[in-house]
Amino acid sequence: MNIRVIALNTFGGFLRDRLIILFCALFVGMILLMMTPLLFARAMSAAGNTQQTQTMVLSIVTGITFLASGFGSLLAAWAATDAIASEMRSGTILAVMARPVRRWEFLLGKYLGVQLLMVVYIAAMLLLGYFLAWLGGERIHSSWWLLVLYPMVRYAVYSAMAMLLVTALNPIVTIAIVLLIAVAANVVAPSSGHSAIPESIRTPLYVLLPSTNLLSETRFLTLTQAPLNPNVWLDHVTALAYGLDYALVCFLLAVWVFHYRGLTRD
Repeated sequence: MNIRVIALNTFGGFLRDRLIILFCALFVGMILLMMTPLLFARAMSAAGNTQQTQTMVLSIVTGITFLASGFGSLLAAWAATDAIASEMRSGTILAVMARPVRRWEFLLGKYLGVQLLMVVYIAAMLLLGYFLAWLGGERIHSSWWLLVLYPMVRYAVYSAMAMLLVTALNPIVTIAIVLLIAVAANVVAPSSGHSAIPESIRTPLYVLLPSTNLLSETRFLTLTQAPLNPNVWLDHVTALAYGLDYALVCFLLAVWVFHYRGLTRD
């Protein structure tokens, strides 16, 4: 009961957060500006350039989806950070913990509140993808459930990572480290092509850092009947299980750290 109430209150607080609303409004404005090439592609389609149009639309939709996914990762990390830091900064966490609420219940409620926010964001992102494809005169043939599960698990990883860090660090430092981790994870990935990094450094970092590129829906996003990167069920199960496991480990570490720290921030 306590967990559900904390989760719903956290989610409601996000919907009233002016900073989140401002950033989302700016992001939507940027997306609207990027829709102009799709109108041009639609005109080309009407002129009969089908193959060229399909390639252009796929490139634009994939690019916007990649941008929206990246913004979602930042939103998940920021929401998880703010959910804990704001309570400690204002001192309201003392009133919450004065009730019969265990520390792990508090963290779990906050974490689930962040996931509720990301469910809403993913729904909006999915509708945006379908709308962009329609605007370009094409249609997305990738399974919708994949376009939901992959970003959901990826955001679960980023929010759990941020929650772990913010239990011990300053919120700004936490976001900076999360961004650094995201960049480093892409750099050390085998497909990145950064061969200048010694293998003795690349391999441990690749194992330690979250391989969020495995959880990118752009790997199988396609506007054609034949998938660009066909995946079998085992591939999906392995990638999603990896992400859930990484998120669980980060969350459990956050619970452990939070259990031994003070409830106020200097």
